Amino acid sequence: MTDLTRILQSIEQGDSKAAEDLLPLVYAELRKLAASKMAREPAGQTLQPTALVHEAWLRRAGAESQHWNSRAHFFGAAAEAMRRILVEVARRKARLRHGGGVERIPLEGIEIPANAPEARLVQVSEALDRLTAEQPEAAQVVKLRYFAGLTNPQVAETMGLSLRSVERHWTWAKAWLFRWIREQDNH
Repeated sequence: MTDLTRILQSIEQGDSKAAEDLLPLVYAELRKLAASKMAREPAGQTLQPTALVHEAWLRRAGAESQHWNSRAHFFGAAAEAMRRILVEVARRKARLRHGGGVERIPLEGIEIPANAPEARLVQVSEALDRLTAEQPEAAQVVKLRYFAGLTNPQVAETMGLSLRSVERHWTWAKAWLFRWIREQDNH
């Protein structure tokens, strides 16, 4: 039995000291989970992974029934708490008094939004199919950046390319995709 399983069972049996032992044991993994969730959020988030972990922890600790059957069950509950927090933040930002969904976009470093509506995702997918036929390496960079959420250095390592080559492919592919999608919108 792992330490985590033992602590979870102790908590279920009502041991209040066990709850204190739980956070230090799982904090790093919860932080990775939160960072992964935040990486899929649009740029400009005010909520940071550490704050997301803390908020999720407070909600889970405040819940009346804390019955976790296993490590997977515990992390599943934590992931669900994080998801709900992110949805609440998104809903709050969509309210008129918080900007009503208006998004500031800095001109430098324009990225393809990962949270595009379904129709836009289909359009990006079609454009990506075209790009794959013309420039497969650039298309692979887009897939790793856009769909996997990797950074340029991570893409370079994954593809075995220089960082400069990945940056060149990414810049060119963004311009190509933007132009292709704009042409489709105009038709």
